[in-house]
Amino acid sequence: MEPARKTFEGLFNVVRFNWHYYAILFASMLFIFFTAQITDRFRPFAYLFVVVALLISLVSLLATYYIYDHSPLYSLSWFRDKLYHKPARIVNINAGFDETSRLFSDIYAKDELTVFDIYDPKKQTEISIKRARNKYPPFPGTRNITTTHIPLKDGYADRIFLFLSVHEIRNNQERNNFFEELNRILSKNGKIIVVEHLRDAPNFLAYNIGFFHFYSKKTWLNNFFSSGLHCREQIKITPFITAFILDKNGIPA
Repeated sequence: MEPARKTFEGLFNVVRFNWHYYAILFASMLFIFFTAQITDRFRPFAYLFVVVALLISLVSLLATYYIYDHSPLYSLSWFRDKLYHKPARIVNINAGFDETSRLFSDIYAKDELTVFDIYDPKKQTEISIKRARNKYPPFPGTRNITTTHIPLKDGYADRIFLFLSVHEIRNNQERNNFFEELNRILSKNGKIIVVEHLRDAPNFLAYNIGFFHFYSKKTWLNNFFSSGLHCREQIKITPFITAFILDKNGIPA
């Protein structure tokens, strides 16, 4: 049987989908390096820039490899013991690039898996997502939806997974409204599992200014609270990735 994820798959995907950033960076380093040969005055600063840029790139690539290829993130071992009962109705929601539905379909082979995609090309204009969508077709049966309405009845879902996807909803009120919809379709004893990078020190060290694409823990907790959800538990899967386990506010542990 083919392994769920190949060796270096995560790192390779990040580089392949974002190759233009690396191309611009290395072109800039080459330009500065060769320009510095013309004048002695700025040569030490040019060399320093090149060395620092190379170190930043190396740290970012090493962190990416650790997170997406070497950590327990995609083995899902960090959450399997958090399943308080065997769920029957699973909802997985991605934002244009789905790496988890095939994993959930194996774990919940006897259960009902519903997959939604909230990708909106008018709002998510990053070329990296378009490249990912061209390379990886959606999971069979995936339905595109908006963030304002999830076409499921009240209390339908026993587990809802949001795996590195909700940060693509860039408007705070839109995120609140989306979590309200998730609350509506969540069963009384159901759980929502939100997995995200945070705008914190480890992610700054790994991705420097790229960490502004993520949200702080405070922002996420405010989104959950504003939507009537309670954060039951926080799991540090890696220093760079956090999972929030949510349930309906007022449900006893």
